[in-house]
Amino acid sequence: MPDRIPSDHDAVETHRVPVESIGRTDRPRVPLPDAVDLREDDVIALALDGDQYYARVETTFEGDLVLTRAGDNRRVAREGDGRNRLAEWIADTTVSYGGSAHLDVVTAGQEYGLRTPGTRTVYTVTGGPEDSLSDIASDLDG
Repeated sequence: MPDRIPSDHDAVETHRVPVESIGRTDRPRVPLPDAVDLREDDVIALALDGDQYYARVETTFEGDLVLTRAGDNRRVAREGDGRNRLAEWIADTTVSYGGSAHLDVVTAGQEYGLRTPGTRTVYTVTGGPEDSLSDIASDLDG
């Protein structure tokens, strides 16, 4: 059974991150802090104010790690298909382009949360896939 952990728990590391738009569009970009140990093309669980989605880590032309979209499952996140839940979340909350959000590290390398500053949420910690299954998936993806 998955554990539940609040965003203000000592085990959750929180970073303030900017919420940007790409160019002159309303496509979102959330730069990831250097303290977050992720690589390009990692697919992570990403809760948006507590609602569970998935996101693929991308890089900018400068090599900075960013999140630009969130999807309903790992395949959608990996392939960039479907509705962009990150853009919908920004549109539906008080988070705005040019503003900031809180990035919570729930399980380093696997599970993260974005939340509106000043709010508290409770995350369901699943622990992510086992390393051996994750390695197999990475090998299949190339």
